[in-house]
Amino acid sequence: MAIVRVSFGRIPYLGVFALTTDKIALLPERFHVREQLVLDALGVPVLRTSLDGSPLLGVLATGNSRALVCSDLLELRREKGLVELGVKVLRVPGRFTAFGNIVLANDKGALANPDLPDGLLGSIGKSLGVPVERGTIAGIKNVGAAGVATNKGALVHPDVSSEELEHLSSVLQVPAEVGTACGGVKYVGLCVVANSNGAIAGEVTTGPELGRVESALGFI
Repeated sequence: MAIVRVSFGRIPYLGVFALTTDKIALLPERFHVREQLVLDALGVPVLRTSLDGSPLLGVLATGNSRALVCSDLLELRREKGLVELGVKVLRVPGRFTAFGNIVLANDKGALANPDLPDGLLGSIGKSLGVPVERGTIAGIKNVGAAGVATNKGALVHPDVSSEELEHLSSVLQVPAEVGTACGGVKYVGLCVVANSNGAIAGEVTTGPELGRVESALGFI
């Protein structure tokens, strides 16, 4: 297992532009990335892609080992590339597009923005093959931005309440800890990309922050 510090160009907010599951990692096409470092850390195939021409992969999509969920802005040729790698895709029409921000998922459960309608929660749960429950982290509805989760643990915004932390742990069925990344940024989901094999964090993440990432996500 490995945790490495990288940047996309000079941008440390990796969770905005990338996402990973235990089967695949998606990286933006347009930025310089030390791809081998990512591959060594996450241990899964890397696909360079975009969503409707946007590099904001970590904002616009979420997922787990069973599927990815994104808006119907995903171009068919991009979806074909994912399918060829064995990745199922749920394309969701409508006003919700930033699924990476509004859903925090692993292979055991998913926590979703409380504003999502029942029908959409049902579709997400069916595609990901997990129960989905509404919730917040530190009062923040965009739970995917406020946390990062694997099948071993979760790291979340340090202002989370004890009740929210307990609910999150129950939904995702993993222990959860609080912390920051990128030199004090509380929205850790914007800074860290992780799966069960390892993690990549923004290059300005400090040593103590990396230690907390390692502990929270179950790498020690």
